[in-house]
Amino acid sequence: MRALLWLAWASLRRRAGSFAGSFLVLFFGATMVMSFASMLDTSRGTGVDATSVETLTTMGGVVGGWGMCLVVFAVVSTLGLSVRQRAAETALLKSAGATPAQITRMIVGEAALVSVAAAVLAVGPSYLLGRALLGLLTDTGQVGAGTAFAFGTIALLVGFGITVLSAVIGALWTARHATGRSVAASLADADPGRMTWKRLVPAGVLLTGGLYLGVLTVTAFRDKGTDAMPIAAQASILTSMGLAILAPGLVRAATALTGRVLRGRGVSGYLTVQHLRQRTSQAAGALMPIIVFTGIGTGVLYLQLIEDRAVAASGQLRSVEHQSIQTLNLVVIGMIVVFACIMLINTLVASTTYRRGEFGRLRLAGATPRQVLGMVRTESLLIVATGTVLGTLAGSVTVLPYSVVRADRWIPDLPLWILLGIITIAVTATLGAALGTARRMLRTPAVDSVAL
Repeated sequence: MRALLWLAWASLRRRAGSFAGSFLVLFFGATMVMSFASMLDTSRGTGVDATSVETLTTMGGVVGGWGMCLVVFAVVSTLGLSVRQRAAETALLKSAGATPAQITRMIVGEAALVSVAAAVLAVGPSYLLGRALLGLLTDTGQVGAGTAFAFGTIALLVGFGITVLSAVIGALWTARHATGRSVAASLADADPGRMTWKRLVPAGVLLTGGLYLGVLTVTAFRDKGTDAMPIAAQASILTSMGLAILAPGLVRAATALTGRVLRGRGVSGYLTVQHLRQRTSQAAGALMPIIVFTGIGTGVLYLQLIEDRAVAASGQLRSVEHQSIQTLNLVVIGMIVVFACIMLINTLVASTTYRRGEFGRLRLAGATPRQVLGMVRTESLLIVATGTVLGTLAGSVTVLPYSVVRADRWIPDLPLWILLGIITIAVTATLGAALGTARRMLRTPAVDSVAL
């Protein structure tokens, strides 16, 4: 065991750049989880009134709980990409006599070391973000002005526990897949991303749960007013995560639907189809955060807009409860925007950097840098188009039912600019990260790229 931990530490030192992506996701995830968990520490302070306790508990429990789900989801997918990119290294270790159990322990050891480092460095930013969050709640009158901020046991235990546990689970999940492949398949560096029960079962549970909550909103909660908000909001979250888990199958479906059109675009289109078919899992890694970002973003933003219009139409002044709900939703949106964009950019930079050798081989085979960039651009546009369409569908599981509850109509009269703004952010982040990294990779001579 000691030897494997030493090997994990040596691997981290030699390949620090390849672990940077996983570290960033773990760091920002730990920061988000600990900052919200600090609201639970604050609620246990002396002299905190009952209303403030309820608000702080809701902020720390509900929003922080969904934040934990997003962190676990992001860490598992990011570590999965990192392990898949080391398929050749894994194959060589197996050829040298390492057993699957030994390789798994090495990968888990690496993930544990990175997660502990990320959690330790996240303590300071978490403290500052937690204070800022309490200040926001105090300024809006949802928490008493004299409430003292506390950052203690709950924040640290939850932050370190979720960060390390999600990293270990993600490493175990992907290591089993990597060690289960044959040496020849690993060295071929091709991963078509087959859909197995390990994806289909959790995806089916999440999608069923999301649709159930959408139906529940228009049935049991139709006359409940604002009480239907948390039920409706959770519908898009579950549906988005369910569709994201199915990302490999969705990439293959999108490739099959557009394959003929893409081939008609010349060399770039042909290369795009071949890449998406042979390395489906890499493309799926970029598709997942786009679905989550678009689905939850549209669902919660339009949900809040429907509620604001319902309150305005009733002629009532905005209550403290309404203001509290609005703050919660805006914080959720901010959390999702930042974290999903980090996850998306991080995934694209890591996956595109890994393709340095592929770009070199294509150029040695006769492809020009312009054609290689055209391939990356076409892939990115296909992925972001697929992700935003599916994300919009996931968001509708929240928007349509809640529109019935508060506006008594299935098709809400809502501005399109919110959806266009979300799509613009997704497109900009996707193309910026993928093309920017590809241009940097193409500056290296083709021969040197293949040799690296």
